[in-house]
Amino acid sequence: MNWIPLERIDQLQEIKDATGYSILFKHSTRCAISMMAKRKFESEWASLPSETPVYFLDLLNHRDISAAIVQLFQVHHESPQLLLVRDGECIYHTSHGEVSADEAAAQMRF
Repeated sequence: MNWIPLERIDQLQEIKDATGYSILFKHSTRCAISMMAKRKFESEWASLPSETPVYFLDLLNHRDISAAIVQLFQVHHESPQLLLVRDGECIYHTSHGEVSADEAAAQMRF
C-alpha cells in the first residue's frame, strides 16, 4: 500500500463522495508522538484491505485542509489523528497512541 498525499481541499469532497472506506491520517512532521504513531500505523498496514485508500495529511504544510476536515467530518482536531470514513461519513476517529491500522481494520464491516 502507498500513502495518497492529501494536498488539495477538493480531495476532501472526493473522499466525501466515495463509496466504501477511506482512511485519513493527520501527521505533524515536527512531533515525536506523531512520528511514533505513523511508524506503528505503517507496521500494521497489512491488516487493512488492500483496496482501502489511505490519505496522508502533512499538518504543517496544509493547515487549511485540516480545518476543512474538522468542518466536513465534524471531528475535533487532534494530531496525530486517524479518521475512518465510510460512504462519506466519519464512523471512527482516534488520536495519539490509539492510532492503529489494526483497529481501523477491525472497525470496517464487510
